Amino acid sequence: MKMKIVKFLFVSLLFCLPAMAQVKPCEELKSEIDVKLREKGVQNYTLEIVPAGEVGDKTVVGSCNAGKDKIVYTRGAAKTP
Repeated sequence: MKMKIVKFLFVSLLFCLPAMAQVKPCEELKSEIDVKLREKGVQNYTLEIVPAGEVGDKTVVGSCNAGKDKIVYTRGAAKTP
C-alpha cells in the first residue's frame, strides 16, 4: 500500500513540474501589475522592464525572464501607454 502511495506522489509531481517551470512573459506581467495599480487608484507612475543589473534605486514590483529582467515602478512620472 505504501508503495502505491509513493508511486502516485511521484507521478503527480512529474505532472506538476512543467506548470511550475513556465515563465511568464515580461509584457504580460507588466500589464497585470498595471491593472492592479489602476484598480487601487494609483496615478502618475511608470512601469519599466529593465535588466536585473540596472535596477539602481528604483522600486522592483516584478521579476520576469527567469529573473534576468525586473519590472520597476517610478512614482510621479507621467504614465506611458
